[in-house]
Amino acid sequence: MSCSDIPWHVVWGFGGHIKSTSTVLIIQNKGEVKEIPINAIDHLLVVGGHNIHTSTIIHLLRNNSSISFFDPDGTPMGVLRPYGRRPEDEMSIIQADGSSYTNAAEIVKSSIKARIMMIEDAAKETGRELYFKGEDEILFTYLEEIDYLIKMDELRRVNKFTSDMYYEILGRGLNPFHGFKRRTSRPHLDPVNSMLSLGYSILFGNCCVPLIGAYFNTDKGILREGTNSLIIDLIDPVKPLMVDSVVFSIAREYLTEEMYEVNTRRCHLSQGILQVLSESLRSSIDQKKIEENVLSYRDSLHKRKPLKILY
Repeated sequence: MSCSDIPWHVVWGFGGHIKSTSTVLIIQNKGEVKEIPINAIDHLLVVGGHNIHTSTIIHLLRNNSSISFFDPDGTPMGVLRPYGRRPEDEMSIIQADGSSYTNAAEIVKSSIKARIMMIEDAAKETGRELYFKGEDEILFTYLEEIDYLIKMDELRRVNKFTSDMYYEILGRGLNPFHGFKRRTSRPHLDPVNSMLSLGYSILFGNCCVPLIGAYFNTDKGILREGTNSLIIDLIDPVKPLMVDSVVFSIAREYLTEEMYEVNTRRCHLSQGILQVLSESLRSSIDQKKIEENVLSYRDSLHKRKPLKILY
């Protein structure tokens, strides 16, 4: 899928200068200059701190383009749109009418496949078998049975059960001293869960931005329901290889007890381990795959194409 297929454009980071002629958007950032035809941009997404000319805002609005602003973590802060244009309302209706068990099943299948791949990769890196007897067969059996399930609650149950199994299996490859046995809710009392949550927060922001760019209602999920459920659904299949691979590798090869502090309330990570984690995630999180998954979901609703999740 080429960049021209993506109807939004994202300006990430800090210090960029966004200006334009009446027909061309010009982005100057860190010594690089990018020029994009304004009529190729349906939605400009500005993430972080940048300077944007008011004339550019007017040119985009005249082109019937929207402009959304996000904080550095990818949290939506506000939107400018041409007067009378409400593409979010139209998309919300399409999402409600196009909710599909088939799409939810694809989310669960892709998630299980990604988890199996991650377990296999971790076993190779540690040089030991991580499965207890029969556990691999359980995961593959659930994967095969998904096509025969008929209720959304059954899919949610399978996704939750295989996710819990996955974290417990990966935990066997770590030094027990670090205290990771399973995925827990906040506040975390071990460094691995703390690193996972940080990685998932970054991934959440990276997925939120293109979903807003495509005008999705992020509270209308595919598998789940509730606030930001669509973001949570779409990051589920990419967590293992984009975040977990980094976190568990750091925990096995780099993490020492001097790099974190645990008290009765939570685990505090040192600045050193936070920097290592951030730099590693910058390489492992594949924004192109995330955006292609968003486009695939949009096409499944607009064009009734099968949802295909890249992980």
